[in-house]
Amino acid sequence: MSDFIYYLVLIFWSAILGLLILASFNWTLGIRRKYVEILLKIFEFGRVKIEKAERHLRLKEAEDAVIDNLHSVIDKKVYVGPLSSQLEVPSIPRNRSYDTLKKEFHLWDTTDFIKSGIEAIIEDEVTKRFAAAELPSWNLLTRTNKNHGFISYRLSILWGIGWILRYLILLPIRLKKWTYCQVSLMCFRILARSFSAIVTFHNKENKAKGGGICVANHTSPIDVVILACDNCYALVGQNQGGLLGLLQRALARATSHVWFERFEIKDRSLVTKRLREHCQDSSKLPILIFPEGTCINNTSVMMFKKGSFEVGGIIYPAAIKYDPRFGDPFWNSSKQGYMHYLLMMMSSWAIVCDVWYLPPMHRQEGESSIDFSKRVKSVISKQGGLVDLEWDGQLKRLQVKKEWKELQQQEYSRKIMGD
Repeated sequence: MSDFIYYLVLIFWSAILGLLILASFNWTLGIRRKYVEILLKIFEFGRVKIEKAERHLRLKEAEDAVIDNLHSVIDKKVYVGPLSSQLEVPSIPRNRSYDTLKKEFHLWDTTDFIKSGIEAIIEDEVTKRFAAAELPSWNLLTRTNKNHGFISYRLSILWGIGWILRYLILLPIRLKKWTYCQVSLMCFRILARSFSAIVTFHNKENKAKGGGICVANHTSPIDVVILACDNCYALVGQNQGGLLGLLQRALARATSHVWFERFEIKDRSLVTKRLREHCQDSSKLPILIFPEGTCINNTSVMMFKKGSFEVGGIIYPAAIKYDPRFGDPFWNSSKQGYMHYLLMMMSSWAIVCDVWYLPPMHRQEGESSIDFSKRVKSVISKQGGLVDLEWDGQLKRLQVKKEWKELQQQEYSRKIMGD
């Protein structure tokens, strides 16, 4: 029995290690897609059974209107050098004829030239300046002692410890941005696979680049996980509490994310300033913003806040469309806590979605930030098959503004007056 448990635990941890390796290198065995195909077959089997039951019920009770409504729900599809004068050269007497010189020449007359040449080779003042200087002692770097072999156990152990310190600790710290990107992609991919996320990315050539702003429609906190599986972003969002707040603080230690209080005017002006500075530096990560400012149920796109469109950077739109047949990812924050929402996502069949990267957009000359935001919103809603609405998503938290009420009253008055 103990052997069975041992092998069971071994198999379990081997599988976990394998999954981590696959997720780290973004490899896949196709199991999740097969899983989705099996689910679709199961769903189709259930649909056929339901249709048969409805047909029998229709013949029995003749409730055509109710049955047609049920069919519409079941059948609905979602698409989703040195100078020469410094050399000692033997002097040759002048005014000597060639015949005289030939009679007085001896072989040892060349020894001075040979001596100067050998000295130049041994202690060349120029050439040795182009090679690494010989150190008085080895600094445990292989490249400064290429002929190093085994000298002693202690020295070899010290060299090994130094190699680990330099390559596994110091090098990643000095390559913080590259390391962060690789670790971020790995972690978010592992997180996405924890709730069986099947994400299809379209038009990857339009991915956000450094110094740009990526804007997308907002359905749930999972939107960040979905997009971060394919690119690294600096995030901008509202301060949260609980587990989500803990995650925000952990992310802020890794790179320059911006968290703010929604209704603090001082925070809002600071965010706009930070965004403008960020967009002027192409070496920084692209910023990910959800301009709606709240979660929408993925059937429409509501009003985009103009703040992110005022800073003058390049806008990279992205449209996210989920398939609700496998699980509804919408987070109703007014009714569900974050832990409750995570439990719902973990217990769903899968999270299946498509992400379209749209061509980058620029603010046109003379175009206001509001008109620019509407143009970007229209492109996202059209690509994702979502309804384009002008209403502010903050209506679920705040009362309707007085100006909007007056606008509706004016519209109603014009209808009455026949204007």
